[in-house]
Amino acid sequence: MVTKKGPTKGSGGKHRNALKGKGPTPKAEDRVYHKAYRAKRTADRRKVADPRIAARRRVAKFTSDSDDLVIGRNAVLEALRVGVPSSQLYIASRIEHDDRTRDIVRLAGQQGLNLLEADRLEMDRIARTGNHQGVILKAEPYQYSSLQELAERAEKKARAMQSADSAEARIAARPLFIALDGVTDPQNLGAVIRSAAAFGANGVILPERRSASVTAAAWKVSAGAAAHMPVARVVNLTKALESLKEHGYYTVGLDGGGDALVGETGFESDPLVVVLGSEGKGLSRLVREACDSIAGIPITNMVESLNASVAAGISLYAVARARREAAAGTATE
Repeated sequence: MVTKKGPTKGSGGKHRNALKGKGPTPKAEDRVYHKAYRAKRTADRRKVADPRIAARRRVAKFTSDSDDLVIGRNAVLEALRVGVPSSQLYIASRIEHDDRTRDIVRLAGQQGLNLLEADRLEMDRIARTGNHQGVILKAEPYQYSSLQELAERAEKKARAMQSADSAEARIAARPLFIALDGVTDPQNLGAVIRSAAAFGANGVILPERRSASVTAAAWKVSAGAAAHMPVARVVNLTKALESLKEHGYYTVGLDGGGDALVGETGFESDPLVVVLGSEGKGLSRLVREACDSIAGIPITNMVESLNASVAAGISLYAVARARREAAAGTATE
């Protein structure tokens, strides 16, 4: 006779569920009945009540790595006067007011900024320095344009001016851009933007890497020109120049070993992109090869090169003068 043999006592089969593992032993601070748990709760409450920890939390909400802060009374006052786009103004509590701080508060109120008061510790953490003089301005990120937007806007303006009676107006309205290759100083960038606005350029082109950005420092140096001078950032400057050349643009690079003088390349009266390199390294090899012509600025042997912003002003003036001369030659014909 066959009998079914079941589990015998002591084999584990009878109380299998009771013998299952319940995972690793929790830490002492995670067991509600342990004294380490109560010690941790007490330490957490102490941290929440600590004013220094609270200041760190408020600073974390206010600042980030991408924030552009203007610190110091003179710098903040100048930024507000030129209209640097801003969102918040921090003023130290119990600050000793003078004419500058009163003007700062007045301008901030007129521009609709949020005025926030903070203690000395919190101000130091926001500015990441103690040399803020009790005033910190948070600037808003600059809104860049795309290269396509710059080109479309410039070409639309040129088409609209084709019906003008003045030959000088028609030639002056032809697209003109200035591109920067490796210029990392925001003050240089601000000066270039100011020169571009002064000589009627249609925009400034920057590479995303190894280039200065339009920060509050650049905005101040531009003397407000950044408000109406569009700036585009491109991933690859060489490909951006080649794309513009496919649409009928000519590119002229500035370098000391150029084969022509600035303003005398023969491309000035055409849709043009003037390319500037950094003061030390000049144009990169690929950007230089993408240029239709390399032009130089005649200088004495006492200096090796010019500052990028100075070179930009000279080259843009030379282009504007060449266009006026071309218009005068057209009028005489």
